[in-house]
Amino acid sequence: QVQLMESGGGLVQAGGSLRLSCTASGIIFRMYFIRWYRQAPGKQRELVAGISSAGTTNYAVSVKGRFTISRDNADNTVYLQMNSLKPEDTAVYYCGTDYRGTALWGQGTQVTVSS
Repeated sequence: QVQLMESGGGLVQAGGSLRLSCTASGIIFRMYFIRWYRQAPGKQRELVAGISSAGTTNYAVSVKGRFTISRDNADNTVYLQMNSLKPEDTAVYYCGTDYRGTALWGQGTQVTVSS
């Protein structure tokens, strides 16, 4: 079964850190560009970070310098290390990729940052 599964969300105080994981199954993981998105209540889903099969990364301006995306192809996992968290980072975080022309998403993991 082809799927992505996020984990690692939770409640943290402003200034704290969390590490999210996105684990894939059913795909040749190392070949795929993986992206992290987030969606806050009442807002559109926005791109947070992405990592190519070669390890090239990109970030949204709002998280650059605070978040780090990485991948471990042996474990079929992409990580999002989030430091210096702010209340405005509160959202459901999703990982996604393009699988055979279709968007493939995980179920999401909630991140809540208290002030």
